[in-house]
Amino acid sequence: MLLTRKASSQVAPQSRISRAATGALAKTMDRRTFLKRSGIGVGAGAVASQLPFSMIDRAEAKEDEGKLEVKRTVCTHCSVGCAIDAVVQNGVWVRQEPVFDSPINLGAHCAKGASVREHGMTHDSHRLKYPMKLDGGKWKRISWDQAYDEISKKMLEIREKSGPDSLFVVGSSKHNNEQSELLCKWVRLWGSNNTDHQARICHSTTVAGVAQTWGYGAMTNSYNDEQNSKSLLFLGSNAAEAHPVSMLHTLHAKENGAKVIVADPRYTRTAAKADKYVRFRSGSDVPLLFGVLHHIFKNGWEDKKYIHDRVYGMDEVKKEVLAKWTPDKVTEATGTPEEDVYYIAKTLAENRPGFIIWAMGQTQHTNANAIVRASNILMLALGNVGRSGGGCNIYRGHDNVQGATDVGPNPDTLPGYYPVAVPGSWVHWARVWNVDLDWLKKRYASEAMMAKPGMTVSRWIDGVTEKNEAIDQDPNLRMIFFWGHAPNSQTRGSEMIEAMKKLDLMVVLDPYPSASAAMFAKVRKDGAYLLPIATQFETEGSATCSNRSLQWREKVIDPLFESRTDHMVMYQLAEKLGFGKEFIGQKGTGAPNIELVKGKGGMEPSMASVLKKEINGGCWTIGYTGQSPERLQAHMRNMHVFDVKTLKAKGGKDAKTGYDLTGDYYGLPWPCYGTDKIKHPGSPNLYDTSKAVMDGGGCFRALFGIEKDGVNLLAEDGSYPKGGEITTGYPQFDHVLLKKLGWWDELTDEEKKEAEGKTWANDISGGIQRVAMKHGCMPFGNAKARAVVWNFPDPIPQHREPLFSPRPDLVAKYPTHDDVKVFWRLPTLFKSVQQQAVKDDMAKKFPLILTSGRLVEYEGGGEETRSNPWLAELQQENFVEINPKTAADRGIKNGDFVWVSTPGRNGDGSNTKLKVKAQVTERVGPDTCFIPFHFSGWWQGEDMLPYYPEGAAPIVRGEAVNTATTYGYDRVTMMQETKTTLCNVAKA
Repeated sequence: MLLTRKASSQVAPQSRISRAATGALAKTMDRRTFLKRSGIGVGAGAVASQLPFSMIDRAEAKEDEGKLEVKRTVCTHCSVGCAIDAVVQNGVWVRQEPVFDSPINLGAHCAKGASVREHGMTHDSHRLKYPMKLDGGKWKRISWDQAYDEISKKMLEIREKSGPDSLFVVGSSKHNNEQSELLCKWVRLWGSNNTDHQARICHSTTVAGVAQTWGYGAMTNSYNDEQNSKSLLFLGSNAAEAHPVSMLHTLHAKENGAKVIVADPRYTRTAAKADKYVRFRSGSDVPLLFGVLHHIFKNGWEDKKYIHDRVYGMDEVKKEVLAKWTPDKVTEATGTPEEDVYYIAKTLAENRPGFIIWAMGQTQHTNANAIVRASNILMLALGNVGRSGGGCNIYRGHDNVQGATDVGPNPDTLPGYYPVAVPGSWVHWARVWNVDLDWLKKRYASEAMMAKPGMTVSRWIDGVTEKNEAIDQDPNLRMIFFWGHAPNSQTRGSEMIEAMKKLDLMVVLDPYPSASAAMFAKVRKDGAYLLPIATQFETEGSATCSNRSLQWREKVIDPLFESRTDHMVMYQLAEKLGFGKEFIGQKGTGAPNIELVKGKGGMEPSMASVLKKEINGGCWTIGYTGQSPERLQAHMRNMHVFDVKTLKAKGGKDAKTGYDLTGDYYGLPWPCYGTDKIKHPGSPNLYDTSKAVMDGGGCFRALFGIEKDGVNLLAEDGSYPKGGEITTGYPQFDHVLLKKLGWWDELTDEEKKEAEGKTWANDISGGIQRVAMKHGCMPFGNAKARAVVWNFPDPIPQHREPLFSPRPDLVAKYPTHDDVKVFWRLPTLFKSVQQQAVKDDMAKKFPLILTSGRLVEYEGGGEETRSNPWLAELQQENFVEINPKTAADRGIKNGDFVWVSTPGRNGDGSNTKLKVKAQVTERVGPDTCFIPFHFSGWWQGEDMLPYYPEGAAPIVRGEAVNTATTYGYDRVTMMQETKTTLCNVAKA
């Protein structure tokens, strides 16, 4: 819906206010006359009646010039998924409107969403406008052909000498689903698993911790479902700044009587809207969560029936929590008074169903997998998971970080989380891609390397700088592609610039040059290329919101300047590197698997074709198979039929196609099982046994076996999705189970051919899933969630102090893990770093905790949003929040420039330091400092403007907090530590 139905891009010769200026100025008036005529304190009509006549124009209707179109798209910033109607005239994006019919954003925008049209402007744009190369220390313009020729030649030369694993490709959570899947394939056709993207450094610990607890590593419910909740615990999320529009649903929940609690080291904007704020020490999340759980168990508030039927291992957890996390131990570790911990427990227990809500406040720690699992266990104990109004609402960061994780370039999985270590995964995807499997195997250095997870984006710098004999692949990394990734979002920036000195090739593919361009040019004279990429408003495709709903973006405008779409560049570069036919799935002279269409700059894969043929055709594990382009497009055209609280369509048919929307959930949130023909409605709330499977219901996934040490791992009798014909737990469906149940003959003859010897996850006919759901059963089985994850280093979550802990006295009680010789192909340090920090008295030299987070005005690394003049005006410089007492002790006043120093090291051995403005505030306690992470463009006091391409530097530049963040990684996923390190602050 548009706020105004008619628009014109015609520019008047003189604006109305300008035309009136002469008349207004001709009649001088004193103060008394001004006040009288200005109508202060009176109505607007009275104001108008007192204006000079020359300021009042006759309303005129003007004919529109040119074709006016409205393109429906989705904001490209955070993961909420706010819909936008873009008004385009003669190919120019002239206006934007929020979509009031959207069940997600309800016509609202935050500051970032309200200004996205700026990315489609050519005037005074800070975008990268044409291909460039670093030559003699200067960025110089080149053609696309020259860029392709030189890059491909260099890549093939290095491959010949060092092999395919010498390349690392950093993908993007800004890619749509189709581009994410294509990039995953592109890297595998090159012959390496050395690829990753932002999810590694934002929510990899969520995915691992949640999936290993109950089956899928994603948000259990939706933002909307918070309106059905009675309690909300924000622990690790500042949604008011990071996901502003989601607060619509949170505040509606509060209006409905839900209790809102925020536990955070900072008093945030979200805390300002809460019923209760609880402060705790950064990095002590497990003690806080288990302190809450202690009170729940002690008072008998756990849901015993639910635990008996649906949870494995809770008795072990209960025993440890009651013995180990007594109130005194919790307060010692967290600094939080016992009464606050008890308040949280009592409130959650008395107000069910309820959610725990988190984002990177939980995930970006060296102990984050344990924090995530402790959150899961808390919700399981209360019986909150698998029901409307309760569960784990996990707020993803970027607009498509969920989709990019699901189907994109992960180092350990193929699209749909098919593990690279399992040979059947390659058999499955080679068939989906229409690529010869033997040819694909030969692209790798060896079949052993094909089955070995690659390096992670959090550690690529060590892939370059580590001693060759210490890494678990033949070559060190020599080439890196930043394909839509901000390097300043990674820790140890001072060491990253040292790694850049050693690279043979860096290629940045991005609408903006990003900090990587300036960092590289600061220390190098050549060896880098910048390729201008179209934004997501200059292409079409699907994106997955945090709640697992898919939305289809229409292309708003053609790519600006000389930019090309990501998928066009993938295809054209694949042709130069010798696997162009395989990239589009063409064997010999046969028809390609993916349709090619004409784009600006050449032919490119059709996004609808990629979704239908490869994502729908291959991602059976997670139910990305039922969301056809046609169904998604029908949802986008008919947002008004979906209920705001349930996301369910009330009824109605799509006028364009006749598709009946009745019963669908908005965006067909995955899993949406089977083919689009069986019309699974999507799953609004995961594991919900109160609904039938074909109404989006489900149960916990049978992913971990049938029993463990003689204990049943399947759901108990009577626990099953509504209407299911099997009323007890059961394993995942495969051809054997279907035959045992006597359901095999319900497959068609064609389905039988495909299903023979297959499981529900690799039967590409979808027949096994169809028949299972026909009988009301979940294809992935019906099992118990795991409170004890026996295959993790800590089966029951343990508190482990950060590597750079402010509490050396607690390091002895709660030490980190032992060092690991080979972990994701690299040696990884834990205990040796922590013990050295204690030995060196780091907590005395750097007595303050340094943490980082988001601002509402900027997104991610900030290069795009800090190049937007409207947003740049709102937040013009980086800062450090410091408590008044801490500031006074150091002679610091609000607005002073200060140096924030950390234990991080520069190449010369000196400590890293950041020059920022002091913001003296009680938002942080006396022991904590906070710096937002969206900034780059300064380097330890130096403005890096000279190192950017001319005209492409962001408007606002500042210190990147990650220049100074320190070493530290999660023991399961290699997540980086950004939330807890040490610092000191001194007046500059």
